[in-house]
Amino acid sequence: MKARSAAVPTDVYLSFVESLFGNRRTLFVGMVAHILTYMAVYHKTRDFFYIGLSLAFLLVFAHRIRLFARFSKADKSLWSRQEIARWEHRYVIGAASTAAILGIGCGYAILFFEDTFVELACVAVTMASMVSVVGRNYGSRLAVSLQTMAACLPIIVAALFADDPYKLLLSIMLIPFMLTTQSMATGVREFLYENVVASQEMKKIAGSFDTALNNMTHGLLMLDPDNRIEVINRKACELLHLGDLTQLKNCDLDVVLRYGTRHAFVDGSMPGLIQKQLSQLTDGTISRAVMQFSEDMILEFSATRRPEGGVVLIFEDVTARVRADRKILHMVRFDALTGLPHRNYFSELVKDELARRRQPGEVGFMVLDVAELKHVNDMRGHLAGDRLLVAIANRLLALAGREALVGHLVGDHFALFFPNVARDTDLEARMRNLHAAASADYEVEGTTMPVSFSAGCVIVDSSDLRMEEWQIKADLALYESKSRGKGVFTVFEQEMDARYVERQRLKTDLAAAVAAGSLGVVYQPMYRLDGSRIDCCEALSRWTHPERGAIPPDVFIHIAEEMGIVSDITRFMIVQACRDCVAWPSYISVSVNLSEHDLRNEAIIQIVMEALKETGLAPERLHLEVTEGSLVEEVANVRLILEQLRTQGITIAIDDFGTGFSSLSYLDTLPVDVVKIDRSFVLDISEDARRFRLLRGIVTMSRQLGLQIVIEGVETEEQLALLRKYECADLIQGYVYSMPVAAETVGLLAERAEMTARATPGLGTAYVEK
Repeated sequence: MKARSAAVPTDVYLSFVESLFGNRRTLFVGMVAHILTYMAVYHKTRDFFYIGLSLAFLLVFAHRIRLFARFSKADKSLWSRQEIARWEHRYVIGAASTAAILGIGCGYAILFFEDTFVELACVAVTMASMVSVVGRNYGSRLAVSLQTMAACLPIIVAALFADDPYKLLLSIMLIPFMLTTQSMATGVREFLYENVVASQEMKKIAGSFDTALNNMTHGLLMLDPDNRIEVINRKACELLHLGDLTQLKNCDLDVVLRYGTRHAFVDGSMPGLIQKQLSQLTDGTISRAVMQFSEDMILEFSATRRPEGGVVLIFEDVTARVRADRKILHMVRFDALTGLPHRNYFSELVKDELARRRQPGEVGFMVLDVAELKHVNDMRGHLAGDRLLVAIANRLLALAGREALVGHLVGDHFALFFPNVARDTDLEARMRNLHAAASADYEVEGTTMPVSFSAGCVIVDSSDLRMEEWQIKADLALYESKSRGKGVFTVFEQEMDARYVERQRLKTDLAAAVAAGSLGVVYQPMYRLDGSRIDCCEALSRWTHPERGAIPPDVFIHIAEEMGIVSDITRFMIVQACRDCVAWPSYISVSVNLSEHDLRNEAIIQIVMEALKETGLAPERLHLEVTEGSLVEEVANVRLILEQLRTQGITIAIDDFGTGFSSLSYLDTLPVDVVKIDRSFVLDISEDARRFRLLRGIVTMSRQLGLQIVIEGVETEEQLALLRKYECADLIQGYVYSMPVAAETVGLLAERAEMTARATPGLGTAYVEK
């Protein structure tokens, strides 16, 4: 690359021009040498021509000194390229003038004197000046060219006229000298240009590196093999509170961290763990480490070994991340409400406890179920229920002390593990005592709530413990407790396992029966109060097991709910009920029960509408019954689903009314057409006047709301007579009129009721003996 002035950057061009004006001392020395030489020539020749040349030297020197002074004082920061070029030309004129004086002096000596001293003196001082051209004027190609030509051309011309072939030959040798001088100057100029550009690039790169280094979000330390700091960025100083980074270069890292600078926060009491971890990082034992310097400062270091020795440490503040990780870990391990270990972490704690045991022995598990939680959620809301769970957790922790681990499995289930470290022989008694002590009154929101627990426990030898089995067995014992009554404590027995296996087989068979559509359907008619007509029939599912015979509906429906296939049964029942109802007289409707699982999403709406479309049954002839249990959670969602069904002309009924805790509120908030009063209100109404008044109160309230009333479970003539007397129902469902029958029998019963009504005048108002 040739560094011409038009090609090089302006700043480099200026630096070259500045080099021309750089050394005034050499200029003065050259002027003195020139004048002394010409004065010596004058003394030898007595030719005043050399006096004139000496005066010319003085004039040019004075001009150039003045020019140098002006250049030094000038503000070069605002110079344009043209201004720089003008100063270059000014310098070239002065330099070329000096060279021309030297060349003229040499040519004059060659042409007019045959004196060896004169010729040699003039040529010597001229050639000496030419030698310095490269070192002083390399920055300007024009200066080098003009000076060499101004000095050499007069010599060559004089040699031509000297009529001496040897001088002519010698002068012609000046041409290679001129070319060599220019080539050398060009080489020096290009070499320096490349270095200047490279230097600028390095400065730029270094500046960029420094900017990037000091704007990193991570701290960086580069250490040499002796653990001294070679490079440190601003973030590292901020994180470690080390003050000014310019004072840390070549300082030992251990010294800096131990004694620090004026603002250091780590002193001579630096924790041994941190010191050990730093040593392991620097010697390559580990490549990553998290160090907690204080409560508010946790740093994560990563180390990379350098090929030439030493290490690069990169670190960042991970305080927020570590705290978040710890919080997430705590959330994973512990219940946010009660603060007790979750199921998985509870199992880990149990394993750790067993691992610390030195000798085998009995250990105990107990699972507690809060019997009253659902009632509290219904009556006082889930916030009160949550506070009750917190109060229970605190009491269990206090009762367990150091003798047992307490965990929160899910919802209203708590677990306790008794490691029996003291090897108490009566472990069951301890567990019973804790169960009894936990069943007590609890204060929640200023209200005293009596709480009881159903409990199931397992006592096994620690050497035989299988973590995946203990809860199954404890749950079996708990299930047994709940089936026996409220607040019962039951210890697992092997027979329970057999019953569990049998239940699992029953689940498999039920799933197969549902998939094959082999369930049966029977219908219990709902008669008018006087028995004159059947208005509706409730569809009831039946399952006959090929080996065990008829399975009670409450058993297999509960199993279906556990398995999550109850909606499949509902779909089957709706389709079959609609298909059977089409064959009945047009005034008879059919009623189908919906479970709480059916009301959790809007899929039930599509199931119902598809069944009506498939069978051709009018929507007005389909009744859907919902129990109060299905209304406990997500009432708003249930209301939306029921309203959409009711909009299609379907009748909505509340089944088993009065068995829940919030029945009255449902009558006002839900789109209900029919109230089916539970059989528990009919029992002993002929002997218990208080119970009968309660029944009549419910009937009166329901009628004021415009609801149709169905009373279930009417079994005796006495009950029927009393209900007729006070007109307590619109429809009666019970064995007093009919037990559940097959679909084909409904038509016959309807005909019989019509025949009886026609044969008995005034049956609509009078009691008929059956």
